[in-house]
Amino acid sequence: MKNISIYLTVFILFLTFVACQNENKKTNDPVEEKVQNLLSQMTLEEKLGQLVQTNYGGEPDNWKEQLVNGKIGSFLNLSGVEHANELQRIAVEESRLGIPLLIGRDVIHGFKTIFPIPLGMASAWSPEYAEGAMAIAAREASAYGINWTFAPMIDVTWDPRWGRIAETSGEDPYLTSVLGAAMVKGFQGEDPTEDGRIAACAKHFVGYGMSEAGRDYNTTYIPETKLRNVHLRPFKAAADAGCLTFMSAFNDLNGVPTSGNYYTLQTILRDEWNYNGMVVSDWASIEQQIIHGYTETPKDAALSSIVAGVDMEMASRTYDNLGELLAEGKITEELINERVANILRVKFKMGLFDNPYTDETYQNTRVLTNESLDYARKVARGSMVLLKNEEQTLPLKKSQKVALIGPLTNAPHDQMGTWVFDGDEKNSITPLTAFTEILGNKLNYAVGLEYSRDKSKAGFAAAIAAAKKSDVIVFIGGEESSLSGEANCRAVLNLPGIQDELLNELSKLGKPLVLVVMAGRPLGIGEQIAQADAVLYAWHPGTMAGPALTDLIFGDYSPSGKLPVTFVKGAGQIPLYYYHKNTGKPTDPNNMILIDDIPRNSKQLSLGFTSFHIDYGIDPLFPFGYGLTYTTFEYSDVTLSSNQLAMDGSIEATCTITNTGNCTADEIVQLYVRDLFGSITRPVKELKGFKKITLEPGESKVVSFTVSPNDLEFHNGEKYVIEPGKFHLWIAKDAASGEYEEFSLDSAI
Repeated sequence: MKNISIYLTVFILFLTFVACQNENKKTNDPVEEKVQNLLSQMTLEEKLGQLVQTNYGGEPDNWKEQLVNGKIGSFLNLSGVEHANELQRIAVEESRLGIPLLIGRDVIHGFKTIFPIPLGMASAWSPEYAEGAMAIAAREASAYGINWTFAPMIDVTWDPRWGRIAETSGEDPYLTSVLGAAMVKGFQGEDPTEDGRIAACAKHFVGYGMSEAGRDYNTTYIPETKLRNVHLRPFKAAADAGCLTFMSAFNDLNGVPTSGNYYTLQTILRDEWNYNGMVVSDWASIEQQIIHGYTETPKDAALSSIVAGVDMEMASRTYDNLGELLAEGKITEELINERVANILRVKFKMGLFDNPYTDETYQNTRVLTNESLDYARKVARGSMVLLKNEEQTLPLKKSQKVALIGPLTNAPHDQMGTWVFDGDEKNSITPLTAFTEILGNKLNYAVGLEYSRDKSKAGFAAAIAAAKKSDVIVFIGGEESSLSGEANCRAVLNLPGIQDELLNELSKLGKPLVLVVMAGRPLGIGEQIAQADAVLYAWHPGTMAGPALTDLIFGDYSPSGKLPVTFVKGAGQIPLYYYHKNTGKPTDPNNMILIDDIPRNSKQLSLGFTSFHIDYGIDPLFPFGYGLTYTTFEYSDVTLSSNQLAMDGSIEATCTITNTGNCTADEIVQLYVRDLFGSITRPVKELKGFKKITLEPGESKVVSFTVSPNDLEFHNGEKYVIEPGKFHLWIAKDAASGEYEEFSLDSAI
């Protein structure tokens, strides 16, 4: 416990400052006045009750006594407006102070209307889509009495083995920051008291995406510079966007479990960022400090987390020890007051004291509306990424005979993806349904494999027969939804089951072969991509997967998605991400000797001593930001308004984009910068901006980005700095493309 004692002394000294701050807030902020006024009326038992989040089970009467006595501040996993209203009624009308409940639920990428998994939504590179999708999710969830969700998940990861990559926005801190802030706005709106809004929760604070070997819940070790420059950035963006709550993570970070980590929860979140929202633990993560080997008893675990900065305990009940810790003088009532105030502040900001109930007719009028389903179709369409399209295999003609084959062709549950608690597969429109509606008797359907892990060849003959009497083959494969998400980590990134064998048989028929992949992670499918004529990566697209897919397959729209994560050739390349360091011995892609080219009895020096794998080389399967359309775009005339950037100024970077093909399409134009020399080594490229444009055939547009010194800031291990020097800048279609322009940041005068 000596590690906690060190923090405790510092924290108690800090409480005087906190009390003064609260006095200042109380006189200037109406919400603070309400918080402090209510807090002054609360007994210790009522205060401790606000720190408890209980997993719901049973009928409201089971909880009546505790609610009447103010012993519960929040429920999770309650879905049902009648029960939610009854629990709120007991808390508000029968308890002494009438404090409403926070009712939390995992609403990750939709409630009843299911949108693409977050990694799929990130492929649309659209803050507008992210905000709109989460606004619909909030509207539907709130109709069932839910007022708080545990999203957005804004962990940055470089490891596709990790099952929870499906819930992320990918590998890049900038893209994750932009999309995370948009999702916060979607859930909460400009005013969280508005009807149909729910509180957002930025998770998992912090570093969870770096779990060793991609194994969920595993240890993370993140140096200060990487923590600051990568993993904290999306959370700072969420805090700046007004995210009402944060969630501490499961993992230990540099030896300290994040649910007891004073440095991240207090020093950074509270002291540096001045965050005054609420922090909730992840499920039983306070108690799990014992299993980590950080604390010995539940009482020790409670002390660790309450001091570090966790306001509300999810699921476990170590905070039942807080009264005893107070009596022993190990914590103060001022500390408890601060934790309770953070919770009450959220409830006041959400307007729950004024409007704790939900109109029970909303569940019939606000869920699965035509407008919501149309929006889900649009977002799913925008999330799909065209990876290959030889000889314009796509789009298909509606006059063609199509063989539709594969385990994800008619999988209404799996197409919704991971973390779907309330979506119903009965509402899913599958590819089979959508293809049938368009093609009728021109569709030849044979599933081939019943599910993604199926190892039976019983369906091969029917699949091959269907293919032989068709003009083109569309194979929809990938992963079941249960193979990604929490605790579903994979060491091998291939297509599961014997999908590869069926694809191999189909490729021998000499028919055009279109491969559609529905998955919760990037898969290492280089061999299958080589066999196919066209490849469309659809992720798990949600409720409207079928219509969104046929919109693209038959050319009603052009694909526009771009990869938010690097696709590796195989697990042996992990981690592989675009903003890596250059090293002292970087590899020239044009001057590598790969494994099959090494002469027998070769001397060691003949291989060159540079940084690459002799079997995979240096390149990924597909780079970050990659994605094709049904047209081609030419980038030209990249120009800087000046090659000198002043510390108090900005420069404009422009590029002309021309649609050189034959159809209208969207293009996501990306801005990258490299800091050539720094007080610490800097990445070879960093995303600094992006814009989506629409161009008609033959049309050109000039796309402009503003670059200021603030865009060049980084943490050097001691502080945030903006250092003068030389920089390269790219405006390009992906992280591996384009020619750079050079500019210099001048020293301050």
